[in-house]
Amino acid sequence: MLEKTTRMNYLFDFYQALLTPKQRNYMEMYYLEDYSLGEISEVFDVSRQAVYDNIKRTEQMLESYEQKLGLYNKFQQRFELLKQLEEITSGNKDVQQLVIKLKELD
Repeated sequence: MLEKTTRMNYLFDFYQALLTPKQRNYMEMYYLEDYSLGEISEVFDVSRQAVYDNIKRTEQMLESYEQKLGLYNKFQQRFELLKQLEEITSGNKDVQQLVIKLKELD
């Protein structure tokens, strides 16, 4: 469950601009603020099932965006490459500084 939550948080970070305000609110409350479905349904005065359905559809949309655009996958690959570069160049301070600057860009 933690792995799915982490993945959804990353996908939400990358693709939230493509979601409707309602989708953003539900996802933010559910994944970032750890609200339960019941708590979200009370805030928006809708059924728990409506919240659940909206979140599940939004998760599918985020996965679809990732499948098409691959931003999270590219982010992970960059992170791994930077980690390897950091290990290989541990004795070279100039290269280490460049690696740190590259990490800060993400």
